[in-house]
Amino acid sequence: MNLHQRAHQLLASRGYQVRKHPGLHRQQRLISHQVDLVLDVGAAVGAYAKELRRFGYEGRIVSFEPLSAAFAMLRTASKSDPLWVAVNSALGDEDRETEINVAGNSDSSSLLPMLEAHRGVAPHANYVGVETIRVQRLDDAAGAEVRAAKRPFLKIDTQGFERDVLLGAKDSLPQVVGIEMELSFVPLYEGSMLADEAISHLYSLGFSLDGMEPGLRHPGTGQLLQADGLFFRQDDV
Repeated sequence: MNLHQRAHQLLASRGYQVRKHPGLHRQQRLISHQVDLVLDVGAAVGAYAKELRRFGYEGRIVSFEPLSAAFAMLRTASKSDPLWVAVNSALGDEDRETEINVAGNSDSSSLLPMLEAHRGVAPHANYVGVETIRVQRLDDAAGAEVRAAKRPFLKIDTQGFERDVLLGAKDSLPQVVGIEMELSFVPLYEGSMLADEAISHLYSLGFSLDGMEPGLRHPGTGQLLQADGLFFRQDDV
């Protein structure tokens, strides 16, 4: 038994579960599916794209973030990376200008009203204001990028607005080989899809669930409220 195996055995004997970092699993799947473009929808300050780079993804990234403060940090983070483009926009089912609810932690900002179930478990995420933003359809905002790519991948982290993002990507989705999307098991935003509807919808589009990473939990009960689902084309080897 080598040192690495002994360390795993020791941790397991003390009740710790040893598993790979989700970023490593994602990168392995991106490699196996030969992904050459990642559409990073709901990029915030760029943490997702930075993780892609940290685990070895070298292809093109297009990140979309509507909030001005978060976008300023995203643009700074992407500036030195010639294959990482930052776009100051939300994505939805139509081109328009609208107001987004700005959360205290920024990452929970949404175009949808936040429900009490969310406010109760994450009071730091309560809305503190609104900001006027631009919304575009993915087909319009990134259609040329998708057509130029061979095997694009779509990540959606839009706080309940996933259905609208997919509706605005009807022309692009047939070329997309994989999707990573936040799944909610309880209603957190008014009008959002729950996990069962989201998974069924993606299966109807030809994708199947490849993996799931636990996310937000109820701080008191430990109930899983959200997870990130990883999906790839059912007919893609």
